[in-house]
Amino acid sequence: MTRMPASTFRLVLLISCAHALVHMFELALPAVEQMIGDEYGVGKASTGALGMVWRLPFGLGAVLAGFLADRYGSRPLLIVYLIGCSITAVLARWAPSFNILLLVMLAMGCFASIYHPAGLSLISRETTPETRGSALGLHGIIGSLGIAGAPFGAMLLFSSGDLGWRDYYLILTFPAMLIAGLLWLDELRHRKAIKASPIKPSPDAAPEEAICWNRYLTLVSAGALSGFVYGAFMHFLPRYLDTAGLRPEDWTPASFRNALAAVVLVFGAIGQGIAGRLCRPGRLEFLLVVVLFGNVPPLLWMAFAEGPSRFVAACVLAVVHFMNQPVYNSLIAQHIPSSRRSLGYGFSNMMCFGIGAFGSLFAGQFDGESADTIVYGCLAGIAAAAGLFAVYSMMIRDQKQQAA
Repeated sequence: MTRMPASTFRLVLLISCAHALVHMFELALPAVEQMIGDEYGVGKASTGALGMVWRLPFGLGAVLAGFLADRYGSRPLLIVYLIGCSITAVLARWAPSFNILLLVMLAMGCFASIYHPAGLSLISRETTPETRGSALGLHGIIGSLGIAGAPFGAMLLFSSGDLGWRDYYLILTFPAMLIAGLLWLDELRHRKAIKASPIKPSPDAAPEEAICWNRYLTLVSAGALSGFVYGAFMHFLPRYLDTAGLRPEDWTPASFRNALAAVVLVFGAIGQGIAGRLCRPGRLEFLLVVVLFGNVPPLLWMAFAEGPSRFVAACVLAVVHFMNQPVYNSLIAQHIPSSRRSLGYGFSNMMCFGIGAFGSLFAGQFDGESADTIVYGCLAGIAAAAGLFAVYSMMIRDQKQQAA
């Protein structure tokens, strides 16, 4: 396995920490949505809509963010994302009503939309095809630890019963501002390096005329459907685990359901690591097909699971579902010229997170005894459809190879 240079590794690590933060901002909401509902007197449908309000600009804003990152550079845009999310987190701390909180979450989603097109394109430009899978695997692992860190932090914060969801958002501003400062220092070093030597093009940069847009859009369609599954699964994960029947008497409900969610999402980090090691040019398409269809059995299990098996089924889904990201992102990098990678990732994330925004809204419409059967049964069908798009992408590749 080709090793990354030390300087590249440090940059990937810093970007990955920013990745962890964007998912902590994202998944702070599922960690506290029941507390928000209780405080403002709104139900599951309203907190599901709150998740959609956050995720919709998170997806739709990615295209504009990608364009700006290509024009002004990824590092400055990452700093804007971190400062913007910090400011809106402070505003969430003092939101006087549910409607004001909706507006704050809309703004936070806009700033968060910057991360993926800027961060992923920066990693893809700074790595080679041989090291990109490992870099994106590390990026995914640390991002998944941030995903797990959101409910884990909520567990620690709410264990005493003295602190609430407003305090949680305020605390998130401190690591965000620290990483913003480190990125600014890296930007200063980068500017000096540019003056010393010109930037070399990415070794696998596709020329504009070589892009197979049909295949790229097919991959993005698969990603969008997978994003819908992600949005529904993640937003109500703590609520789903609340009925697993595992809570000890000395734990508060909010603390324990977030503890279980954190453990589930650690398994997601394991899946990212496995996929990062498996990512190699030439096998990516097949891996994507396997991973997407692999979502179907655990989703069906979740649809009918009862008691502690709900926790086990969620862990299995987390491993398989999060394997998608390093594989998918490596494939996207192959289809976009280096000079337009931010925009290419921006459109991809617009579709994945934009469509995914409706996942939480969809899942929030169902309540009662049969809700999980309906929701996760439908998600299994959507995951299978994503797999079919991935199969079609392989067919397009094979046709091009035969024609060549």
